[in-house]
Amino acid sequence: MTEPLLRRLAARGERLTVGALPWVAPVYRAMPQVAEVIEFPFAHGGLQLKARRNLARQIEGHFDVAYICPNSLKSALLPFLASIPKRIGYLGEARVGLLTHRLKNPPKNQRPAMVTFYSALSGDDDIAGDRPQLQLKADELATALQQMGLQRGGYDVLAPGAEFGPAKRWPASHFAELAQQLDRTVVLLGSSKEAALCDEIAAPVNAQTPGKCLNLAGTTTLAQAFAAIAAARCVISNDSGLMHVAAAFGVPQVALFGSSSPLHTPPLNAKAAVLWLKNDPDYLPALDCAPCFERVCPLGHTRCLNAITPTMVLQNLLRVAH
Repeated sequence: MTEPLLRRLAARGERLTVGALPWVAPVYRAMPQVAEVIEFPFAHGGLQLKARRNLARQIEGHFDVAYICPNSLKSALLPFLASIPKRIGYLGEARVGLLTHRLKNPPKNQRPAMVTFYSALSGDDDIAGDRPQLQLKADELATALQQMGLQRGGYDVLAPGAEFGPAKRWPASHFAELAQQLDRTVVLLGSSKEAALCDEIAAPVNAQTPGKCLNLAGTTTLAQAFAAIAAARCVISNDSGLMHVAAAFGVPQVALFGSSSPLHTPPLNAKAAVLWLKNDPDYLPALDCAPCFERVCPLGHTRCLNAITPTMVLQNLLRVAH
């Protein structure tokens, strides 16, 4: 979702280096406007001041401007410690002294879509309509597909995970029922943490139709997962990172929303269908509880996702994948 911001900055002549944690660094290597990626040696959680000071000393004097996308205090520390002259970011978490150019942070219930939120850091006025774009070199795509034993357009991708929590995950049984109805090989993608979830989906399908589901969760690099998505006929996913990857590659997709909101993090893709029962006038009783943005359904029923049927998904898939 930061890609449109980077594309804007590159278009006006800025040479871009992106600092990112190792698990997300491959995303930026798939963006041609990024000249260099620095992988941060930071663990999740904590300020880790010593590590930040060490890296700050290495990069001091190399950069003119820092665009700080996350809202956290620790994300603003490195540019400050590295004495980068111009440090642009949103106010929040006591960052006033760390930033030289501060944007007002709107309340969460008034915050625009995240792509717009990030693009505003550029200072441009005409940021409406920005859409993320990713591309892979033809030889890299072909090599990755060969490594995974996949043929372009010969399969559909299911991404049943959502790191945030179960309130964002469509039931495994629904994914399995949908996979059985699809007329092509089904590739399941996700992290190693989601391998068991993908097994839960693949097992009953393969029991009925041997070899129908290929579970690649936890076995691919992020670059291979990108290739699998880019070359798929279509992608069905929850509101997750892989949903945004599919959107950035322009792949036909169906995105399933429950506890979160497509008004905030939509798949910005002309070939996307979004299923969110909150804004379906025909769905009763109305989901007054959505979006709750909770990891686990506070009411214990997760009706916002359980009530989305495989038939509904298939109907929307047929609409976007023609």
